Amino acid sequence: MPPSPPPRPRISPAAPPRASCTISTAPISGGAVKAGNGELTFMASGAAEAFALARPALDAMAGTVYELGEQPGVGSSFKIVNQLLAGVHIAVACEAITFAKSLDLDISRVFDVITKSAGNSWMFENRIPHVLAGDYTPHSAVSIFTKDLGIVSDIGRKQKFPLPIASAALQLFVMTEAAGMGRDDDSSVARLLAKIAGLDLPGTEKE
Repeated sequence: MPPSPPPRPRISPAAPPRASCTISTAPISGGAVKAGNGELTFMASGAAEAFALARPALDAMAGTVYELGEQPGVGSSFKIVNQLLAGVHIAVACEAITFAKSLDLDISRVFDVITKSAGNSWMFENRIPHVLAGDYTPHSAVSIFTKDLGIVSDIGRKQKFPLPIASAALQLFVMTEAAGMGRDDDSSVARLLAKIAGLDLPGTEKE
């Protein structure tokens, strides 16, 4: 579920409780594979009684459900932090594997080594196989992170909070989308960097 800017409405303590009280926000993380396996992570906020009612449905879909309090929008705030990290990790994974190619390394071996080393990340392990296969069928499109990191950037600007690394990652996704790959897999950032550097990645030789 893509994030939206987290709302922060103020509720008067004197306001009467609503009979139709529900879980106000429940962003998810995990992607299509984890969704199919019922292993999603939910970042939810809402009334305790709402969680009690929703628990059977949530448990059917989730590996983990985090109950993050009653304040509306808290789940969305957690989700946006997740998207900051996810976008940065995808961008740097693509940068790393393309940098390895520029060093004339066997990038399949690079993948094997890095996934057993301290530099590994979930995104490196999940996305770089798409690059190695030359398959940019969209499991998660570039345009999603153009949007999500744009939201991160907007929030940071409003809060006067510097986000230099997230901003650099956002520009890589914007550049990749501008190059016509917005609907392709987000690992297409590697294709963009390869084009800029004059390198051939698997599947890009004829592009």
